[in-house]
Amino acid sequence: MAAGCDLVLTNVLLPGGRVADVSVFRGKVCHVGARRTAGEIIDCRGMTVLPGAVDMHVHMRGRDQQYKEDWASGSMSALAGGVTLVVDQPNTVPPLTTPESFARRVAEARDASWCHYAINGGFVPGCDLLALWRRGAMAFGEIFAAASSYAEGLSYADLRNVLGTVSTLGGLCTIHAEEVGAGPDTDLGSHHALRTPEGEAVSVQRVRDQNDRGCRLHFCHLSCAESVSNAGNSTVEAAPHHLFLSLEEFDPSDARGKVNPPLRPDAVRRRLVSLWDRIDVLASDHAPHTPAEKELPFMDAPSGIPGVETMVPLALAFCRERKIPLASLIEKTSIRPCEILGLPRAGFQAGDRADFGVYPPGDVAIDADMLHSRAGWTPFEGKRAAFPVTVIMGGEVVYSEGTFTLGHPAWFPGRGFIGEELPRNSADTAQP
Repeated sequence: MAAGCDLVLTNVLLPGGRVADVSVFRGKVCHVGARRTAGEIIDCRGMTVLPGAVDMHVHMRGRDQQYKEDWASGSMSALAGGVTLVVDQPNTVPPLTTPESFARRVAEARDASWCHYAINGGFVPGCDLLALWRRGAMAFGEIFAAASSYAEGLSYADLRNVLGTVSTLGGLCTIHAEEVGAGPDTDLGSHHALRTPEGEAVSVQRVRDQNDRGCRLHFCHLSCAESVSNAGNSTVEAAPHHLFLSLEEFDPSDARGKVNPPLRPDAVRRRLVSLWDRIDVLASDHAPHTPAEKELPFMDAPSGIPGVETMVPLALAFCRERKIPLASLIEKTSIRPCEILGLPRAGFQAGDRADFGVYPPGDVAIDADMLHSRAGWTPFEGKRAAFPVTVIMGGEVVYSEGTFTLGHPAWFPGRGFIGEELPRNSADTAQP
């Protein structure tokens, strides 16, 4: 290969402590060391450079729900937070439970997304999982063990069946584990009491008990330490709102804090944070609703909060404050999601995807007006966070100082994809 390249990031502090220049050619890292000649040079001295994050749990809305969010606004929000690849969940309206609805969702993302994307397949009894797998579903789920917004909970018999089928495909099931009690859901305290940490932990164990065919399991947004412990050798994710927000920070009637699983008392939150090293993945569960919807009487207000743009900035500020190694943040936001999903990773080695976020040394107080989601609000108002000043995707600067530039976002289909032409940047084991 010629000595020249497309882009060089100079003075990059690598996770191991070495300072080096990262050279990029045709969308991939081609050399780490002394700089090569390039058409564009970005000096990263004094900055924190992180590989582009993968948020493997977002709800990009669109179609009948585009007033909440669509692919354009949601993906721009992702990029502004250092996320260059999102995995969309299938409990859309309509849900992604047929090859036709799945193909329409891919087309919708292809036409509007500013960042890379993958899409999960949904499940209802009787749907054709093999057809969804061959259409390119990255994984199946989140599969609901309890009802939530726009999704019904499965019986354990149906859950056992879907886990068995996905196991034969060699796929992954992502699980929303909760138990929901009976009673009025009138404020944040009762919401927590109806969807208890203990019930969540029991649900995690019961899901594992149904998995008699050895399907790969990934538990979404676990909100308490007991659930993480019950997950065994399954992979687990935690959401920033469960790590960095507690029940006591909100007025009891404030539905902006209403989410499933619920926000927990601070003592429960702190025990979850203590398991930072066991948590495989940080994922936002970005689930935007409008301010008007969140201002409805608590019982009628939908569950869910926006979070894709604030996920990495909050976690970076957390790591700096707690003096947690940046390597652990990179592991949870980039390396492990790629390993779990079979995606080519972004990073600092030759051949890695050239996706990076460049973050300044300081932090700021989060203000909803600075964010890009169509939701227009955030539960993290006033929290300290470090937002990227520059984001690179596929070796191209796609976000810089508040300005977006359309790059070349790509669809990453799952391992079972069979098509006439394999899309660029597909998962590394895309053919069955």
